[in-house]
Amino acid sequence: MIIDPISDLLSRIRNGYLARLTKIEVPHSRMKWEILRILKKNNYIVDFHEEKETHTFVVTLNNVRETKYIPSFRRISRPGQRIYIKSSEIRKSRNGLGIFILSTPKWVITWYEAHSLGVGGEVLCEIY
Repeated sequence: MIIDPISDLLSRIRNGYLARLTKIEVPHSRMKWEILRILKKNNYIVDFHEEKETHTFVVTLNNVRETKYIPSFRRISRPGQRIYIKSSEIRKSRNGLGIFILSTPKWVITWYEAHSLGVGGEVLCEIY
């Protein structure tokens, strides 16, 4: 049983990059699908698709040998300590070099989308 599925997702991606893997498997959930969609949109992963038989996502990672860049993942809000911010408190991550992923009433979005929509929410993680 996984206590924190989002932290498990981020750890699997980070470990996949450190092991220089090209593909990893992640258990399926709607929240993970939204986070993977944001990671793909911001070029932290190449692609992902769902395996219907095993109910998992197969995530294709960037080629570490070519890019020499391994993204860092930091979980901010945890099951034991939720961190919420208002729309006026949203700030840039690493002077705009990283992104915050927020869970808002508009579903899971990045910090710049939340800032433009004027909504706040729970800060799930930071990726830089």
